[in-house]
Amino acid sequence: MAQVGIVMGSDSDMPIMAQAAKVLDEFGISYEMNIISAHREPEEFFEYANTAEERGYKVIIAGAGKAAHLPGMCAAIFPMPVIGIPMKTSDLGGVDSLYSIVQMPSGIPVATVAINGGKNAGILAAKILATSDEALLQKVKDYAASLKEEVKEKNAKLKKIGYASYLEK
Repeated sequence: MAQVGIVMGSDSDMPIMAQAAKVLDEFGISYEMNIISAHREPEEFFEYANTAEERGYKVIIAGAGKAAHLPGMCAAIFPMPVIGIPMKTSDLGGVDSLYSIVQMPSGIPVATVAINGGKNAGILAAKILATSDEALLQKVKDYAASLKEEVKEKNAKLKKIGYASYLEK
């Protein structure tokens, strides 16, 4: 049974949503991924959102661009956390998507990550699930420690080769 639902309105969102899936894979978190348009397939969308809890979802990650109603509509129906990923758009660079997702009315929150923030959405979902899973919490802590080590390694490289050589990589 999937713990996380990953849903997007269009396959053009797939490269960003795949970042969330990759993170969930790395943490060993089960998920189900779907393409469902809240605007073009309202009946299918309502079926998805209304049955998400009974399918075992604890978190939904929803990505959308332009009008970006998918995350907010999921939050209006699904009783547990929804993480919205605003997609970069050709018209307004994703600011339209960001505003559509982050400006939810009182009582219907959507946790919103950066424009095209698929990776952070996956990490946030892991952190939410880790509040009730000690083994997952340890994986999240180990991940944070690996980020720290990564920065230390980059700094050591900079000190060793200098900024000009570092830029040539």
